[in-house]
Amino acid sequence: MRNILITGGAGFIGSHVVRLFVNSYPHYQIINLDKLTYAGNLANLKDIEEKPNYRFVKGDICDFEKMREVITTFQIDAVIHLAAESHVDRSITDPFSFARTNVLGTLNLLQATKEQWKESYDNKLFYHVSTDEVYGALEFDNRLFTEKSAYDPHSPYSASKASSDHFVRAYHDTYGLPTLISNCSNNYGPYQFPEKLIPLFIHNICQNKPLPVYGKGENIRDWLYVEDHARAIDLIFHRGAVGATYNIGGLNEWRNMDLINLLIKTTDRLLGRVEGTSEKLITYVTDRAGHDLRYAIDASKIKNELEWEPSLQFEEGIEETVRWYLGHQEWLDDIASRACRDR
Repeated sequence: MRNILITGGAGFIGSHVVRLFVNSYPHYQIINLDKLTYAGNLANLKDIEEKPNYRFVKGDICDFEKMREVITTFQIDAVIHLAAESHVDRSITDPFSFARTNVLGTLNLLQATKEQWKESYDNKLFYHVSTDEVYGALEFDNRLFTEKSAYDPHSPYSASKASSDHFVRAYHDTYGLPTLISNCSNNYGPYQFPEKLIPLFIHNICQNKPLPVYGKGENIRDWLYVEDHARAIDLIFHRGAVGATYNIGGLNEWRNMDLINLLIKTTDRLLGRVEGTSEKLITYVTDRAGHDLRYAIDASKIKNELEWEPSLQFEEGIEETVRWYLGHQEWLDDIASRACRDR
């Protein structure tokens, strides 16, 4: 029996992790804490909301007293921390929100768990989910980010996540708090908020709206299917070495323009259009400030130690993802309207 607090569990990645843990471990009590900002949506978890081992608590990780209350009330013995501001463009226009949520929010959770667990760290765990963007950028060569790569963040978002990683390690080294960190590459799949490239472009193709491409679309990202990421989190949580860091990557680098062309081809075909019809929607826009050229993860550590690897080829994952969004148009329209109201 475990009482696990999952923060940000109504968000994109968080909802997949919550669903996996609730369904896979009926003897665990899963407490989903989410502030329900623009990117948090309880509709993501409709299928499990009545499960006896699931509870939702609305709360803000920036509220220290609330975090103490939740951890004490539910006798939390493990935290999987996913709650974060995560959109780079938003971090450029509002860096303070990212510092508050990603840095101070993480610090609140660390301090609250340290206080609650002070009698004993036995069977306790604080697992912090982070990003590959803390490592900075790679050139167009064969190098990959490893767990030993130096931190070199280039945006307010990645700087805030780098700082939160440092605090997690500091609590492990200073207080002996049992911690784990994972750094993942770009996720995609069902329930992603349509400010991110893949769901935004699927939605815009359906609506015959412009497809805004930064610069010349030459930036390269390593793409990871969200359910594969959730499986990796499950493995790290149960089998990872305390104090360790694990990189989770899709082994799947794509240039933005190649990805966009694949999205156009797949979405057009599934909409019954001639493939390539939506190419006319491509619109080149001014590049993002400090836009990193390339991210790529070396995931050999998690493969060798925990026997994890991606389950889907990218074309398969994109096919499944596009089919999901086309089959959930009401969800997509609702979440897109929320995005417009929030801007």
